[in-house]
Amino acid sequence: MARSAALAACLEAVLGSRSNANRVFEILELLAGQEDEEDLLCAGRACSRLFGALLERRELLVGPLPAEEPSLADSYSAEDKYKVWMRHRYKECVDCLAELMGHDAFQVKELSLCTLMKFVELEARYPLIKVEWKGSLTFPRDLLKVVVDGLLPLNEDASLLISRFQEYMEYDDIQYFVIKAVTESIGQVMQKTKERPLPFYQQNVFSLISPINMPNKESDMVKFLVKQDNWEELKVSKLQAHKQAFEKMWLSFLKHKLPAGLYKKVLVILHDSILPYMNEPTLMIDFLTLAYGIGGAISLLALNGLFILIHQHNLEYPDFYKKLYSLLDPSVYHVKYRARFFHLLDLFLSSSHLPAYLVAAFIKRLSRLALTAPPEALLMVIPFICNLFRRHPSCKVLVHRPNGPEDISEDPYIMEEEEPSKSRALESSLWEIQTLQSHYYPEVAKAAAILNQSLSEMEDDISGLLELSAYELFDKEVKKKVTDVPLEFEQVQGLFGKKNDIFAEHFSLD
Repeated sequence: MARSAALAACLEAVLGSRSNANRVFEILELLAGQEDEEDLLCAGRACSRLFGALLERRELLVGPLPAEEPSLADSYSAEDKYKVWMRHRYKECVDCLAELMGHDAFQVKELSLCTLMKFVELEARYPLIKVEWKGSLTFPRDLLKVVVDGLLPLNEDASLLISRFQEYMEYDDIQYFVIKAVTESIGQVMQKTKERPLPFYQQNVFSLISPINMPNKESDMVKFLVKQDNWEELKVSKLQAHKQAFEKMWLSFLKHKLPAGLYKKVLVILHDSILPYMNEPTLMIDFLTLAYGIGGAISLLALNGLFILIHQHNLEYPDFYKKLYSLLDPSVYHVKYRARFFHLLDLFLSSSHLPAYLVAAFIKRLSRLALTAPPEALLMVIPFICNLFRRHPSCKVLVHRPNGPEDISEDPYIMEEEEPSKSRALESSLWEIQTLQSHYYPEVAKAAAILNQSLSEMEDDISGLLELSAYELFDKEVKKKVTDVPLEFEQVQGLFGKKNDIFAEHFSLD
């Protein structure tokens, strides 16, 4: 309390008379000391009020800042010397606050962030940049870059501080200059790593840029922190400029190797939040091709972006179906992204012009993998396979092959073959689906038995089955009303319950 009162008195003295200007060091020394958390908070609040007032009163030098010593000795007026000197104190304050954004205590970080953003707003209203010609931009980009650098530490997760910063990203001008600053930061930081991932830094960048909501049309851009007189003429008010900056930022971020977990996060939002706002979405092909080749869940997620590029931008992808076929492994029935994958697989196999051998290979592989799939996945994949038969009647030879091999060990289908055309799927039969007709879960057995009958021409709607879960199946069974079923049984006789058992002669259950 005493410290707070002392700082308040110091603040009043500095703002009250220029003869007390040297007392600003009392505040700055406390801010630079970085010892007691409460002292730092008091000093930060005092600096916010002090330099906020000086900016509003236009008592800081406008234009390039000269070196301190020569400027004080030069033939500057007393007014200018004061403004130069105080501008240097302001710079020291900004440097201290930037350093405090990496402090251990979140309260200190938050205060430093909010104070710097207050200065950004005030510098935008009362520019420290000299207007050289009409139409020049006076937004404090350098100060905002200091804030962005503080939000992107290399060795620490800053997601909490970034979430606090998101309220400022609602302003279109702040968002535009943050995008530019992030692009610059990525270029400076990642070129030093020689393609080695920086997990904390890259995660922080993603946390900052992933929530960015790009406007759909220029008329939506109405919220600006500060508007200049010639705002309509500047790039910051043009949607095309925003899209160009947005595209450049994501391309610079994604051209570097990412940690595996980050690939998934990017791919989840790519089709909704990134591709629609790019001027040239096809520039993402390198990233998507790389992700598609990684395998596993990352490849499954990359399908979404590739689908958009193939269908909407006429992208040609060599050996696409071969790669899609290779993604079918036991995990596809268990991964979190199963619904999305099968939705896209359904779209890619929807064309009636696909060759029969290719569709047969997919049917056979899905059926083989179904032998170890959970019931909730089986209730989805069996109708999925039935739909493929409806689209491609020539594949129905798999269902009825009376002269086929009698033993499953003689099945000609080659599961390990990566090339669908060489898998010999059309020579095989769907004994796997016949096996599922004896599944322990009655609903699965019932679904598999449909292939014993002639299929209707109307396709099954599998959209409601894509996200079916084990919990839903269990809940359905628990709520099912079961009538009493009469049972016929033989009464137990003897120790092991068998008639004329030798043990029954010597042991009794009474």
